[in-house]
Amino acid sequence: MPLSQLFSEHPRIWRSFQYVYPVLSRRSRGLSIGVNVNIDKVCNFDCVYCCVDRADEPTRADVDLEQLARELETMLAMVADGSIWEQPPFDRVEGDYRRANDIAFSGDGEPTMYARLDEAVELAARAKAAAGLRTLKLVLVTNATGLDRQPAQRALRIMDRNHGEIWAKLDAGTQNYYQRIDRSRFPLAKVLRNIRDCGQQRAIVIQSLFMAINGQSVPDSEFESYLDRLAKLRDDGCHIRLVQLYTVARRTAELSVEPLPNEHLDRLGQRLRQRLPDLACEVFHGVK
Repeated sequence: MPLSQLFSEHPRIWRSFQYVYPVLSRRSRGLSIGVNVNIDKVCNFDCVYCCVDRADEPTRADVDLEQLARELETMLAMVADGSIWEQPPFDRVEGDYRRANDIAFSGDGEPTMYARLDEAVELAARAKAAAGLRTLKLVLVTNATGLDRQPAQRALRIMDRNHGEIWAKLDAGTQNYYQRIDRSRFPLAKVLRNIRDCGQQRAIVIQSLFMAINGQSVPDSEFESYLDRLAKLRDDGCHIRLVQLYTVARRTAELSVEPLPNEHLDRLGQRLRQRLPDLACEVFHGVK
């Protein structure tokens, strides 16, 4: 199976597990152990590019932390002894991607909405230490709206002590485009404020997805406004370790959404590097 096909598949159910799932990730450049604390599929964004199938009703809404701990223990044991690479489809992975990169809190909704996020992060930190995988990253993939909530604040402090990394979403430079793409009741100003405050305390990653809608890419003026936002965050003391520019790789909520051509995404990356040469930028092409 080619890597591109593995990237396009992102099942959040593995075997009989409810919360933990392995995926091959473009941006992790290897195996990412997903943790889904939003199995109720509730999210405070309604992104046009979302790949979560909300047509099917969730089978359960609660998070059993004891079961989550057991699933992580089993999964991390397979990572530690290498047997995960014997399991289809990961037995087809070769080369640099045959590595485990992280435990990522990224599921069917926004993880900072989960009221016991700090407890889930703590048990993940304990599980990777018990498996002898202390250097495995803990990643929080977030739209940043709930980073100011107390469970999230406690989770961030746990992550700071356990090789943690925040991947904060920023898909727009203006409120109008943000509302068109992310469709949230939370304003862009709150997202930016939370990203700034989080990044003032630790280095963070900005993840930005750009796409074509009805054949039209992100307008040049919008991308310039997005760059203005990055510059303002940096100038306000937000430590941006990396900007990830990427496009869609799987079926999306809206049929009008398509991945940007590689050359177009490369041009956006080149423009970012020209405008903000002090910020590291990686570009991740779509899957063909």
